[in-house]
Amino acid sequence: MTFTLYNTLSRAPETFEPLEAGKVRIYACGPTIYDHAHIGNFRSFIVYDLLHRYLEWKGYDVRFVMNLTDVDDRTIDRAAGAGVTIAEHTEPYAASFLEGLRTLGILEADEYPRATAYVQDMVELVRALVEKGHAYVTEDGSVYFSISSFPEYGKLSRIDLDQVKPGARVSSDDYGKDDVRDFALWKSAKAKDESVGAAWDSPWGRGRPGWHLECSVMSLTELGETLDVHLGGEDLVFPHHEDEIAQSEAVTGKPFARWWVHVKHLRVDDRKMAKSLGNFVVLKELLDAGYEPAAVRHLLLSAHYRAELNFTLDGLDGSAQAVQRLLDFERRLQDLAVDPSAPPCGLADVAKRALADFGSAMDHDLNSADALAAVFVLVTKVNQLLDRTPSVPVSERDAVLDALASMDRVLGIIEVARRDRMVDTDTTSWVESRIDERREARANRDFARADAIRDELLERGIVLEDTAEGTRWKAAYGVKGVV
Repeated sequence: MTFTLYNTLSRAPETFEPLEAGKVRIYACGPTIYDHAHIGNFRSFIVYDLLHRYLEWKGYDVRFVMNLTDVDDRTIDRAAGAGVTIAEHTEPYAASFLEGLRTLGILEADEYPRATAYVQDMVELVRALVEKGHAYVTEDGSVYFSISSFPEYGKLSRIDLDQVKPGARVSSDDYGKDDVRDFALWKSAKAKDESVGAAWDSPWGRGRPGWHLECSVMSLTELGETLDVHLGGEDLVFPHHEDEIAQSEAVTGKPFARWWVHVKHLRVDDRKMAKSLGNFVVLKELLDAGYEPAAVRHLLLSAHYRAELNFTLDGLDGSAQAVQRLLDFERRLQDLAVDPSAPPCGLADVAKRALADFGSAMDHDLNSADALAAVFVLVTKVNQLLDRTPSVPVSERDAVLDALASMDRVLGIIEVARRDRMVDTDTTSWVESRIDERREARANRDFARADAIRDELLERGIVLEDTAEGTRWKAAYGVKGVV
């Protein structure tokens, strides 16, 4: 199957082929760590993870880098307001972000570079741009990129430069630039910058890097002059990614990124989720309310990454049910009584078809919605077969389990749910002893006692199922161990 990935640069899906056979280099724009990342941010990070996992699923060796922006106007303003350095202000938010990635089962990046560790590399890139005539120094020691020196400026966003004015998406800092459209590479230090440790020496005096410069330098340093894929939210197309292209290609003379992939905004109650609008939800709030990370992950994968996704608690409840259905299905297969001598019953064929449909969906521009549909078609069809099949061959049962595990290596939903529902040995022994007591109470017709034991287990996140073969139990999210 041929993998096609939509490229913002060409406005079309293109057959994916990395620059170096078998190896993929990806740079992802991570968070600015001035505050906690919200669920809208995590939608982008989940999509990044989907691409990362799928490329590995297809056999590629992936080098994945995601930056942490720890110096910009917002980090400086917040640090100054709190009377601390930018390092002191950003560190808790960096830790919170990385913990959020782990909680949602997002694969670890090869590197999480922080902008402040690359300032000298940034100075060198600015020096090169000045020497090549693409940048100029103002009287106060700031340095600007001259957009007029780069004729291809605008090729990503396709913006009409005659319409560009200072405002929300273009910096209006008055450092004496020649053209209002030019953007800052290096900003001369102000008192506030110095007070929070956001100023460094340079050939042009004390100052700090511009936001756009930071990503170019971290990417070029960690991944080389040409990336295979550059990831980001749709709000970064202009000016951030447009400026990255200009300053990077102006200094190297080579294409900066072969694919530009942008994730659509998450909406809440049909409005864009954003800190500026005050309608954002952070991951911890959902976890504290009892929602499972796997349910959050499922919801954020439930729509194609280039389609808007409306976040609602009803939707999250639906995702929780979907996760439970997957776990129940896996448990049914694992507990299935198999017969090595049973004739073929069609399970292997259903599994093969589901894998093919799953791969086809993912090959069509990471269509996670259709990929999830393929998984649940598998669940439905296999359950229907099992309901009317008295015996199942081991090989066919295992074919379904293998297909489910293979698809979840990309989706990561069962993986995360199972991790959060792991029960330690002591708790397992205690649960089984309580089930024995309940069985004895029922035998003695002490149903009140039996119900009390069931309720006690449920309070600890253990769900009982009474079947013809006896009582089975399973762990729900948030199992409380033996105290």
